[in-house]
Amino acid sequence: MNIDLTRLRSGVDKFTAIDLVYSFDKDMLNRNGIKSLNDVTINGTITRNSLDDYVLDVNVKGTAVLTCAITLADVPYEFDIIINDELLNLYEESSINVKNIGNTIDILPIVWENILMEIPTYIVSPGASSTKIEGNGWSLNKDNLDKGNSELSKLKELF
Repeated sequence: MNIDLTRLRSGVDKFTAIDLVYSFDKDMLNRNGIKSLNDVTINGTITRNSLDDYVLDVNVKGTAVLTCAITLADVPYEFDIIINDELLNLYEESSINVKNIGNTIDILPIVWENILMEIPTYIVSPGASSTKIEGNGWSLNKDNLDKGNSELSKLKELF
């Protein structure tokens, strides 16, 4: 997902438009519990501010197919993410070491990190409530499904 910044760097253009549709490969997805992530639209711009820093302002939309935590059925999960920050800050957050931005940049790591932050750790399909969740000597503890990740919920207190 390389974006050419030559015209922006030279001052010919005020911004570089981004209008992409991207499908992620299976190897990348399987390591993160995502079954498929196709036709993700990435629309926005890259501009250069008065401090000669590049600012990425994009909207990332798509549908990830996840696995239901109860039935193991496919569950579509729609996301709509807005990314708006300086590129060097975004690369730093993604743990990518970039000292200077050249004539082209790859925004795929930034988009991928933001998608991963949006995807829930588990999801329950709407039809899972009618699924038998107990048997001979076992039952599903529903309390944990409703609470979410208690460790991450502590972060809400910080805001």
